[in-house]
Amino acid sequence: MLFVTPPLSRKVLADLRELDARRAELGAQVGVARPWSGALRRQVRAATAESSIAIEGFQVPTGLAGGILDGQQVPVVGEQDAAALAAYARAMDHVAAMAEDPRFAWGERVILDLHFDTCHFQPDARPGRYREGPILVTSPEGGAPAYVAPPADEVPALVEEFVRWLSGEADEAHVVVRAAMAHLHLVSIHPFRDGNGRTSRIVQSLALARDGLVAPEFGSIEEYLARHTPAYYAALRKVQGGSYQPARDAGPWVRFCIAAHLEQVNQRLDQLADAGRRWTRLEELVAERAWPERLVIALEQCLFGGTDRASYAAEADTSAATASTDFRRLLDAGLVEQRGKGPATRYTASPALRTLVS
Repeated sequence: MLFVTPPLSRKVLADLRELDARRAELGAQVGVARPWSGALRRQVRAATAESSIAIEGFQVPTGLAGGILDGQQVPVVGEQDAAALAAYARAMDHVAAMAEDPRFAWGERVILDLHFDTCHFQPDARPGRYREGPILVTSPEGGAPAYVAPPADEVPALVEEFVRWLSGEADEAHVVVRAAMAHLHLVSIHPFRDGNGRTSRIVQSLALARDGLVAPEFGSIEEYLARHTPAYYAALRKVQGGSYQPARDAGPWVRFCIAAHLEQVNQRLDQLADAGRRWTRLEELVAERAWPERLVIALEQCLFGGTDRASYAAEADTSAATASTDFRRLLDAGLVEQRGKGPATRYTASPALRTLVS
C-alpha cells in the first residue's frame, strides 16, 4: 500500500496556478540562448548538486562545486565529498537524458540505476541493490528513531507498486504534486542501505523533468531543501508518523513542496535577471579597456567558483597560450587572483571585480 495523493484545497490550487505561470515564464526564459546561459547553467547545476549532498552531510566549500564538476583540481575538498558531488551530478545527467527520451518508461531498473549513479562511490551502500535488513533513521535529538522503514522483505513489492503508480495513476495529478508524492513514496519505502534521500530527490527531479517545461537543474528544489533542512525533515516526519503508515494524510508534505517550488522558481527568475545585468556590466568593463570580447567569459567564470586555463580556453574557443595571456592581463588589472601553481592553478574574482559588478 502507498500513500494516497491528497485532495487539494482552493488555496493549494491557487498556489499551483501561480506556480504554473512562474514555471512557464522560467521555461521560456531558459529556452532562449543568451551569452551567459552556459555560465548560469553551470552555476545552477553546481549549486543543486552541492545542496543535495549537503543535506546528507557531505561538505564542499562554497564556490568550489563548479570547479569540481568541470574536472578542475580542487585539493582542499575531501575525496568522499568530491565523489558524492560528482556522483549526484552524474545521476542528474542521467535524469536529463531520460527526460528527453521519447521511449522512456518508468521501471524498477530506473530507480535502481539512479541509486547506483548516486552511490557508486560507496560500496557499503550496495549501489543499485535493495537493502537486506531492517533500517531506521536516527533522530538528531536522540532518543527514539525518527523513522522506522518497512521490513526488507516488503521492499521489492512496494517498489513494484510504486513503479505501477508512476506509470499510471500518478499521471492524473499535477506534475508538481506527482513529483512530491514520488519523493514521499520512495523515501518512505527506504529501499536502500544508504542514499535514500538523495535518490528520492533525484526521482522527484526526474518526475518534474519529464514534464519538459524546464531543464532538471532549473526545476529542482534541492537548494530550498538544503536551506530549510530542519523544515524538510519535519514535513516528512509529520506525514510519516515515525514508521511506514501510508494511510496517513500526505497533505502537509505536498503543501511544503509547493511552497518550496514557489520560492525556488522566484529565485531562478531573479538569477536570470541578475545574470543579464552582470554580463552587460562585464561587457562594459572589457570594452572600456579595449580588450577582446572573450575576456567577458573569463571574468564570468572567475566570479563563480573560479576557473582554470583549460576550462576558459574550451569555452572561449581559444588556445592555451592565449588563455595564459588573458589571465595575465586580468591579474595585472587587479580583477582576478591566482591560487595554486602548475596544473592546479585557479583564477578567482578579486574583491575589486566583485565591487565593480555588484
